[in-house]
Amino acid sequence: MSQTEVSGMKAPLVPLATLIGRELRSEKVEKPYLKYGQAAVAKKGEDCFLIKTDCQRTHSNPSTSFSVFAIFDGHNGISAAIFAKENLLANVLSAIPQGISRDEWLHALPRALVAGFVKTDIEFQQKGETSGTTVTFVVIDGWTVTVASVGDSRCILDTQGGVVSLLTVDHRLEENEEERARVTASGGEVGRLNVFGGSEVGPLRCWPGGLCLSRSIGDTDVGEFIVPIPHVKQVKLSNAGGRLIIASDGIWDALSSDLAAKSCRGLPAELAAKLVVKEALRSRGLKDDTTCLVVDIIPSDHPVLPPTPMKKQNILASLIFGKKTWNSVNKRNKLSSVGVVEELFEEGSAMLAERLGKDSTLDANSGLFRCAVCQVDQPPVEGLSVNSGPFFSPASKPWEGLFLCAKCRNKKDAMEGKRLSTPTVILW
Repeated sequence: MSQTEVSGMKAPLVPLATLIGRELRSEKVEKPYLKYGQAAVAKKGEDCFLIKTDCQRTHSNPSTSFSVFAIFDGHNGISAAIFAKENLLANVLSAIPQGISRDEWLHALPRALVAGFVKTDIEFQQKGETSGTTVTFVVIDGWTVTVASVGDSRCILDTQGGVVSLLTVDHRLEENEEERARVTASGGEVGRLNVFGGSEVGPLRCWPGGLCLSRSIGDTDVGEFIVPIPHVKQVKLSNAGGRLIIASDGIWDALSSDLAAKSCRGLPAELAAKLVVKEALRSRGLKDDTTCLVVDIIPSDHPVLPPTPMKKQNILASLIFGKKTWNSVNKRNKLSSVGVVEELFEEGSAMLAERLGKDSTLDANSGLFRCAVCQVDQPPVEGLSVNSGPFFSPASKPWEGLFLCAKCRNKKDAMEGKRLSTPTVILW
């Protein structure tokens, strides 16, 4: 056969059903198993948790499945925790474009989490209730883990090799100097509780309200400088898998991250969660609601997570969390060492404009803009770009860039201290 004949030959057509079948089989092999457990002991009854393993990026397409695990630690009542549990996931998903690939979906997820948290906060505050809640919200898609958090609930990752990594940032005023500076700059006051005689007691709190956290959902009576904008971290595990421990502060006030991980190594997830709670109660007693989720991300060819051998942390320190942004996604290094975690994204700024980006949300067909937070379509005259200032001329086109409706722009300005925050009930 001549070269011309060879080059002119076409590959045989493959039926669409065959291609889909190959894709499904390929994704099934690549995806890990998830095994999980939950345990809780109530003191005030203000903790909630969410376990949802049947989520889908594309409706009625099992190959696009992902899972969500979350802890909601309420305060001043449980209503904010329940509201967030029931509404946050839907608000996050509404901020992700439809019909995009898995990589694009994972790329869009961190920004959607910010929008979803803020929208949930706005919706709850308009109910006129004064409770609040911390949130630690974990999305697992294959080997990729994305964690968004406000408050002092926590998520840790225990990888093969015995290295424990923190995937959240505690937003306690006592321990977070940057958050103290932000709250003060936004119009809040930070100090301890004054008692008779002028003595100061207890942890640092923000006033008015006396909350010891700088970020939460709800807390209408405290002030808008307590923001719902989450710290977000996204990592990719190696195919060795790992264990997530997600828990309210009833655990972390009693146990360090290392001790919590060490106390349950080698045990199935369901028993591990119970043991972590038991260890926390043994160490400190029942001082607060104590809730723990343990999630094992297991290679598909292993029925259980392999035992974690302890190694010196400094040996793996240079390998764990090699910083990487989405700009370098096409230059990915293949990390094959056992227990290595690849960091894809991390951002913790409390400035909404920095977290939502500058992409335009104009629909060319309708001429309407979609609010980047609440996802409502509106003409540009009814809202502003996040990049516009308080004063503008018609020629300046202040709606260029990412669009916010008037209500969400008002929320953004209040969080940044650009207007006085007076909690009110507004009809949505």
